Amino acid sequence: MSPVRAVVVDDHPVVRDGLVAMLGADDGIDVVGTAQDGRQALDLIARTEPDVVLMDLRMPGTSGTEAIRALRADGRSTPRILVLTTYDTDRDIRSALEAGADGYLLKDTRRDEVIRAVLDLAAGRAVLSPAALAVLAGARSGRARLSTREAEVLRLVADGCTNRAVATRLGIGEATVKTHLMHVYEKLGVGDRASAVRTAWELGLV
Repeated sequence: MSPVRAVVVDDHPVVRDGLVAMLGADDGIDVVGTAQDGRQALDLIARTEPDVVLMDLRMPGTSGTEAIRALRADGRSTPRILVLTTYDTDRDIRSALEAGADGYLLKDTRRDEVIRAVLDLAAGRAVLSPAALAVLAGARSGRARLSTREAEVLRLVADGCTNRAVATRLGIGEATVKTHLMHVYEKLGVGDRASAVRTAWELGLV
């Protein structure tokens, strides 16, 4: 299996160098570039096409949130974006997640947890700090209530069933399964099956 291609974006050279050294020490990760602000990050990402981007939020010029929003402007779900910052206010967390970040961790997160987060994101799983999860749960509490059928579909997906298998188990059409999943994605604010399952479990919805 090829290493996960990662880009590090932070305006502090010491932080950038530290992250590069930390990630580069893991055989499963290959750091393909660094940037010191959002604008540089967009150019670098276009050239290197990484799997995961570690993005700081508050940087001179183009901020991390602005860069995330630009990366998601055309509806692309790649690269996966991990916000790694010192800020854990509700406003910062909500802005980053609404812009399209796939994960949110603080810079005091342990080395092994950051590495695991990068690998998890590359595999399609969401990664959230306790503070980010609390904000997300609060924001979704009023709208993330799955219907009975949506929950049934998601439970079967969590068990590893394909859309066709779900349709067979529930006695519905495959197109209907896809429609239910699209509704689930919208309610949970995610873009893929793996993130939907993880988020639903974290929020106690299935």
